[in-house]
Amino acid sequence: MSAPGLASVSCPRFAHGVKMRFDEARQQWMLNAPERVLMLDEIAHAILSRCDGERTVDALCRELALEFAAPQEIIQADVMEMLQEMLHRGFIRL
Repeated sequence: MSAPGLASVSCPRFAHGVKMRFDEARQQWMLNAPERVLMLDEIAHAILSRCDGERTVDALCRELALEFAAPQEIIQADVMEMLQEMLHRGFIRL
């Protein structure tokens, strides 16, 4: 299932004003957005760090499948679900 407009050929990128940074005090990656902060786990960071507006979701999933030695179909389902949520919450755009 995907959000309207989100497809395997989409090239997600951060929405205006959203930045990823490493919080030294917490030793954790986070997304900073206007009036919002989202702490990222290792998997969320692996996905979102590849959202550069040039890579397609398919390419991103292929890279993750190789990195984590997992089937691309499973990776793709999880990535699409996460990106759908990030799109809905306004952290990424297409």
